[in-house]
Amino acid sequence: MTSTTAPHPKPRARPRSALHRLGRFAARRSAPLLAAAVVLFIAGGLIGSGTLNALVLSRFEAPGSPSITTGQELDERFDVGSANLLLLVTARNGDVDAAVTASAGTEIASRLASHPRIADTDSYWDRRSPTLRSEDGSQAVITAYLPGDVTDVRENVLPDIKRDFTIEDDTVTVAVGGSDELFREAAELARQDFLLAEAIILPGLLVLLIALYRRPVAALLTMGVGVLTLVLALALTRAVAAVTEVSTFAANLTLVMSIGLAVDYCLFLINRYREEAAAGADRADAIARTVATAGRTVVFSAVTVAVSLSVLLAMPFPFLRSFAYAGILVPLIAAACTVVLLPAALGAWGHRVERPTRTTERGRWHRLATAVMRRPVAWGAAALALVLLLASPLLGVRFGVPDERALPADADSRVVADQITANFAAEETDALQILATAPGPDDLAAYAAEVSLVPGIAQVDSAAGRFADGRQEAPPDAERFAYPEDTWLSAVPTVEAMREGAYDLVAEVRAVEAPFETAVSGYPADLADFRDALLDRLPLVLALVVLVTFAILFLMTGSVIAPLKATLLNGLSLSVMFGALVWIFQEGHLSGMLGFTPQGSFEPSIPILMFCVAYGLSMDYEVFMLSRIKEEYDRTGDHTGSIAAGVQRSAPLVTAAALVLALTFAVYATGQVVFLQMLGVGMALAVLFDATVIRGVLLPAAMRLTGRWNWWSPGPLRRLHARIGLAE
Repeated sequence: MTSTTAPHPKPRARPRSALHRLGRFAARRSAPLLAAAVVLFIAGGLIGSGTLNALVLSRFEAPGSPSITTGQELDERFDVGSANLLLLVTARNGDVDAAVTASAGTEIASRLASHPRIADTDSYWDRRSPTLRSEDGSQAVITAYLPGDVTDVRENVLPDIKRDFTIEDDTVTVAVGGSDELFREAAELARQDFLLAEAIILPGLLVLLIALYRRPVAALLTMGVGVLTLVLALALTRAVAAVTEVSTFAANLTLVMSIGLAVDYCLFLINRYREEAAAGADRADAIARTVATAGRTVVFSAVTVAVSLSVLLAMPFPFLRSFAYAGILVPLIAAACTVVLLPAALGAWGHRVERPTRTTERGRWHRLATAVMRRPVAWGAAALALVLLLASPLLGVRFGVPDERALPADADSRVVADQITANFAAEETDALQILATAPGPDDLAAYAAEVSLVPGIAQVDSAAGRFADGRQEAPPDAERFAYPEDTWLSAVPTVEAMREGAYDLVAEVRAVEAPFETAVSGYPADLADFRDALLDRLPLVLALVVLVTFAILFLMTGSVIAPLKATLLNGLSLSVMFGALVWIFQEGHLSGMLGFTPQGSFEPSIPILMFCVAYGLSMDYEVFMLSRIKEEYDRTGDHTGSIAAGVQRSAPLVTAAALVLALTFAVYATGQVVFLQMLGVGMALAVLFDATVIRGVLLPAAMRLTGRWNWWSPGPLRRLHARIGLAE
């Protein structure tokens, strides 16, 4: 009797992932894909060349807020609004009350009032108001309300007014200023910084990449992906701008993120390709494996960054929403170019990119991670102490209103504003307009007197007269204030109040009780309502950023501990960035070297923007390192060894990527607008500190302390991840 043994079944081949198939397709279809890239570049360049002209200028205002709706009613009913234009008239003879100066000033005010776009003007020589005259009597101001679309006003009207009313003759000199002129100059300087940054970043990065790769072709391919990402991002931004408002400042973020992220992603992909090629894989297989592994990480990273910035869409302000559009488009375009077009380029020129790789299993990063994990408490405590020290200035953070000090000292509108601050007791252009509904004469006078007693209010002008310190100082002016029906009042703040407590001033004026209905508008009220709406939405934005990035990391790792640690480490990294910003830009350290004037406070929207950008980029590095550590753990099952090996394989690249990204942001440190300097300095410090101290010390220390719990999740979540987790 013979027995037969059934043949042992062959193991089922593991199906190729979509990214693996994509990599193999790109490697085998290099020519058509590269031809498509050229077509995209040309088309994107033609469309994107007009992007800067399609972007708009924004004011710090919250649509639908009480100040905005009140301002709209004042404009519709009384043709008045917050004075956004100012002419500073300086008497050659030092006396604005002299007959020759008064005649010249009156003529200039009359000519300004006749301009077809001016709705309302106010001149010292018409009203003889002390708030319109300097304390030494050598200067006076003419204010005007210029209604209309902010971009149209700043780009098409103000330049002509500045040209026509910048005067220097034997009697007077006239300079143009005001809030809209300040922000117009800021936007123009930001555009100049954008063009200068392009000229510096591209050649500088090329030199750095050649030094990193040691292969010019690898550097050129990386720069090609970066430039293509920038061109496509600008083209798509123009498309977005055709249907909604996109701020001009979004172009600056688009530049640094396009180049920085694309270069980062190419660094990871090319390094992995070199590893696969050095291991003996043929070119097509090496590219396919690279896209399946490093490409997957790039996709996760791009989604994480895009999600972090997409939460700015929850802010009801066109200014901040503009950065969300850039923050969504750029990483997704960079990832698409990296996982599709770069593999195609490697299919054609991969042999010029390959480089023998030395075995670095026990390199310096491995030794550092091993040392940290040998004494995780000591190393972690030392790193945490450093973080807390650098973050400590954050305890003294103050939020204030944006002003002329955001511009360089020699900017024309900054010079005008500085003279107003130094020589005038009050800020007439920052007057609060108060809408009063059907007040009686006695009640109106009593209310105006009461508002004039509010600390920080220099005077109140109304149909009942001018009041200061509770006393009437000028007769009624029923014509200007459209009395006896509904009327409005003008409460002029002091210079000191606007500098030290504009938000409190608005709250105190609104708190003054009246026997009739009142509503407050004006530039300080716009800023106060903008800040309040911003802070109201802030908890939602923070929660969305944390929850969504937590979910992405869970889908990637299947763990709830890893995303939790990533969130805590990101918080530490961000605290260092904000501590540095307070120390530098609020307290004024390094102001001489960087060339800015410290304001002693922050406008709150810029730190919120920086939080979203920095959080996304910090999580970006977390994704790169965690993915490599998880890959080693899945391969070996060794908790401690996988951490050291993963750090060794990823940390050099993360550091190089951080250096590249820091360089692109740091270019704006030399910019002319403080907002951009803050973005440049803060982001450069954040990515460098995050890639070294946070990822090099605190990450391995925390993972060593949590041990086997690193990849833990509750049973229901494990089953959920098994069904929907994004794994290869």
